Amino acid sequence: MENREEYFMLEALKEAEKAREINEVPIGAVVVMDDEIIGRGYNLRETTQNAVTHAETLAIQEACEKAGTWRLEGAELYVTLEPCPMCSGAIILSRIEKVVYGAPDPKAGCAGTLMNLLDDSRFNHQCEVVAGVLQEECGSILSDFFRELRARKKAEKKNRSSSL
Repeated sequence: MENREEYFMLEALKEAEKAREINEVPIGAVVVMDDEIIGRGYNLRETTQNAVTHAETLAIQEACEKAGTWRLEGAELYVTLEPCPMCSGAIILSRIEKVVYGAPDPKAGCAGTLMNLLDDSRFNHQCEVVAGVLQEECGSILSDFFRELRARKKAEKKNRSSSL
């Protein structure tokens, strides 16, 4: 049996797979309280044409509904990609205690890669960050998705050119 962090990251990867199946950037998240998943989410930005429908915000929203409060004290968030600035803000505001992420995000990662909003003492809440859990698996689903997307776009461009 895998360790606890790997178990919940595998659950986040299942959410990421749901996003991939509908041609969304495959990012998934779960919120855990007392070893129970109380929120799940996967990226829906393209589907909804809404910039805030990231995996983390959707998982946090579901967790708040289930918990009956916006304060998710004692909760943990498992996410396949390091949280962006917006999601880091939602994590801080919802008082999540711990964030575990898989792949780092050098372009927008705000849990230690680009900057660390989650451990900034200027905010009224900080949370523990654990990086790199199932990093290879979390990175692979993203790199495979973008490789396939580039190939599709190249084929579409070629088809448009040949039909002229």
